[in-house]
Amino acid sequence: MTSISGMTLRHPRVCDSCKGCLANCAGPSITRTFVLLAGLWASFPGVLVADPALLRLANGSSRCAGRVEVFIKQLWGTVCNDGWDLLDAAVVCRQLGCGMALLASSSAQSGQRSNPFRLSSVHCSGTEGSLMECSALQVNDCHHREDADVKCAEPPQLRLVNGSGPCAGRVEVLHNEQWGTVCDDGWDLPDAEVVCWQLGCGAATSANGSAEFGRGSGSIWLTEVQCQGTEATLAACRAKPWGVHHCSHRKDASVVCAEPSEVRLVNGSGRCSGRVEVLHDQRWGSVCDDGWDLLDAEVVCRELGCGAALSAPGSARFGRGRDPIWLDGVSCTGTEGALSECRARPWGVHTCSHAEDAAVVCSDPTEVRLVNGSGRCSGRVEVLHDQRWGSVCDNDWDLLDAEVVCWYLGCGAALSAPGSARFGQGYGPFWLDRVHCTGREAALSECRAEPWGAHNCSHGEEASVVCAEPPALRLVNGSSPCTGRVEVLHNQTWGNVCAEGWDMQDAEVLCRELGCGLALSAPKVSHFWRGLLWLEGVNCSGMEDTLSECPAGSWGSHACAHRENAAVVCSELQLVNGSSPCMGRVEVLHNQTWGSMCAEGWDVQDAEVLCRELGCGLALSAPSKAHFGQGQGPIWLVNLSCLGTEATLSECPGTPWGVQPCHHREDVSVECSDPTELRLVNGSSPCMGRVEVLHERRWGSVCDHGWGMEEAEVVCRQLGCGPAISAPGQAQFGQGHDPIWMDELDCTGTEDVLSKCAAKPWGSHGCTHREDASVVCSEAPTIRLVNGSSRCVGRVEVLHAQRWGTVCDDDWKLVYADVVCRQLGCGAAVSALGSAAFGPGADPIWLDDVKCTGREAALSECRTKEWGEHNCDHGEDAGVVCTGTAMSSYIIPLSVPLLLGLVVSLTLVLLSGAVLFLKWRRKRYKVLHHPGNEVELNSQGTQWIQGGEHHTAKAEATEEPPNEATQEAKGITLLQDKPQGGREDNCSFLPDITS
Repeated sequence: MTSISGMTLRHPRVCDSCKGCLANCAGPSITRTFVLLAGLWASFPGVLVADPALLRLANGSSRCAGRVEVFIKQLWGTVCNDGWDLLDAAVVCRQLGCGMALLASSSAQSGQRSNPFRLSSVHCSGTEGSLMECSALQVNDCHHREDADVKCAEPPQLRLVNGSGPCAGRVEVLHNEQWGTVCDDGWDLPDAEVVCWQLGCGAATSANGSAEFGRGSGSIWLTEVQCQGTEATLAACRAKPWGVHHCSHRKDASVVCAEPSEVRLVNGSGRCSGRVEVLHDQRWGSVCDDGWDLLDAEVVCRELGCGAALSAPGSARFGRGRDPIWLDGVSCTGTEGALSECRARPWGVHTCSHAEDAAVVCSDPTEVRLVNGSGRCSGRVEVLHDQRWGSVCDNDWDLLDAEVVCWYLGCGAALSAPGSARFGQGYGPFWLDRVHCTGREAALSECRAEPWGAHNCSHGEEASVVCAEPPALRLVNGSSPCTGRVEVLHNQTWGNVCAEGWDMQDAEVLCRELGCGLALSAPKVSHFWRGLLWLEGVNCSGMEDTLSECPAGSWGSHACAHRENAAVVCSELQLVNGSSPCMGRVEVLHNQTWGSMCAEGWDVQDAEVLCRELGCGLALSAPSKAHFGQGQGPIWLVNLSCLGTEATLSECPGTPWGVQPCHHREDVSVECSDPTELRLVNGSSPCMGRVEVLHERRWGSVCDHGWGMEEAEVVCRQLGCGPAISAPGQAQFGQGHDPIWMDELDCTGTEDVLSKCAAKPWGSHGCTHREDASVVCSEAPTIRLVNGSSRCVGRVEVLHAQRWGTVCDDDWKLVYADVVCRQLGCGAAVSALGSAAFGPGADPIWLDDVKCTGREAALSECRTKEWGEHNCDHGEDAGVVCTGTAMSSYIIPLSVPLLLGLVVSLTLVLLSGAVLFLKWRRKRYKVLHHPGNEVELNSQGTQWIQGGEHHTAKAEATEEPPNEATQEAKGITLLQDKPQGGREDNCSFLPDITS
């Protein structure tokens, strides 16, 4: 029994396990003891219960280390170490205004004290404001070998005031035992980062000035602070001397930090790897590895601001802990913001030992940042090397380099790449100079540059970047920003999209949102990417502007039954200013910017590759000279040299991006045929097989109900094949697996496309794939004559790349027409016409400058320019007339001017003949009626009169008309006296009047 101030107290050695107040312990004597202590501590005038003057650390190396002593009733006494631990020490450190508790020893390390014991069996939760708030006993039966010791960290040299918590507010620093503010001159995010780090808060979120958290009233201690962001304390940063400034409190600097983390990794190679420890009841403890996996590790890495989770080892990979095991049975979805949000057993409930401590290995945090900008996507470029941030020199710094920075930081496209310290000068080392990126690297460290630290720059030449704000989605693991696995951003975390139901309409919306070209395919990644799964059941119509507008399942975890992720392949090409998506000026996407192509070297082979890449039909023409208008952006490509067989334009050789001597007057264009909406599959050629039609960007079959030769004829015509041979049903070429789009078709046989035939609505049918319709067509011809009166007369058209086109009439001759007629089986050529005698065509002009010998079996064997290369228009289309039909069976459709010309010419010929004939008759008449030479014939030509004498022409007459020989002496010249063949010609003896 002990007497204090006349009161009798008992000395029980054990109190129950309740915390918070000594009054809850058993026994009235103990209650009186607590009241006595509180009364004694509170009895000093003007002294608060938590006044550090009632507590001290003696015999230590500083005021924050030593033997614990308490002041009760004008006497200092020690504290017995019974039950003394780090939680008790934390309360002592807090009451004394020191830093965190580092050590709670119980072996009188700071020496023994002869004064009496004042407290024993102290039990604090660690959150109390003073030691007197903890439960304890007043005893004197301990030995001073059991004096309790404490070692605290030194008190902080700065603080944040007037904020909503200890991690936000006006910055104040302690100097000469006096708190003062910091001027905002030069104050930026790296400075704020050091403040947050020193205070044990999370990452710096803002670094504001202009006394945002109110004006201070003490000294202004610091100005022009210049931190790299890696310093341990603000005092380690460069600044003007203490107290030297030209500021007022209107310019007090402030900081807002994230809340401090309640998780850490220890015993690893850095802060992003090690044994997992969590903070609970102001005490760190480990996590059991039961059920511990990569999703749990992902949450830890995110909470710590590290990179992606690489592994989640257990079995105390990074050593065994010694503190409590706080968590067991942790089960995270991977989307949580902190480990404390995951499901787990109650705190401290577990069935583990420290041999099962969980660990995490995260990738390192970002090695590049943008500072002094308006946000994280703009500012001066700084890179981390040797654990120190440094600048990048602006020598050769351009948009391609900036693109890599923006991509690495998860921002949008690079908008500009300014130099000359646009966002202020740096103060650390220059780490990189003469950076040269292609724009496709994953990180700046992959680009070519001078060795680390080698440069010839000075501050004022720092490189900067301005990126667009980050999109809500991205494509990863692809060959370009327009190809790859789809990831969407939700709750500041990237996650996958399940491939179930993913189709071309969804891909079309995504490509549009990303600013890429047309959607080329919507593949499904069979290797499931383990990680967050944000969306499932996306169902776009294809008309939405963003993927977020499409119906889909709720955000969060999904089963994704087939374990496949959605992916997309978008084109980096587009055709603009055309009347359809398959014609227009060619534009290519590079560095997130659309630009045109120069006409040098551009030909139909290049166009063929482009049409193929865009999913259009065949290349019809490759016009240049800004045929579809001049572009406005950069000119990206020139001198492409494609073979025509490449899958994409990027496979063709050409000059480097952006290196061109062209003007937009030379922008190239292309005209592709539209993609076919009909095909025959499973046959031995493109002209036979199961009929499939394209609807809503998906191929499907046709039911054979009512299917006949008329329908087959339309299919063959639409595909450019020959006439239909048969129209089999019952899945003769195999059963389809896609939708059945059409049923009960009813064609007349004259339609040019199947979609013009009468049928049930799309997708409405009563069939199964056992009833899929098919077609067998004859092979397609390669030449024809059109717009004539028969197949052997008309404008010449040839088939190339599955498209009919005309032939230019340059040097078009009869011998060339002969080859055409022979090829068609139409006999010989009667004429080779030009000037679009059979009307101008509307399709491509395929051939020009044809040169045939006349012995060729087909026009394709003649020498010509390359397919599609010409200098003609359709007013010069060539035509042919063959002898395959009677000449009277056709009328050549001449143009009106030519017809008028022929009529006039014929009239002139007839008139000229008539005039000559009349002149001839007149001269003959004069000769015959010359005096003495008159010869008169009767109407029958059987008698004539000469010189007034009558003569009779009889067969048996012996007297004959005078012939040339007998009459020559008389001055009469007659034609032959007898007609050839023994028949008399009434005119054969007329005088010659040619003279």
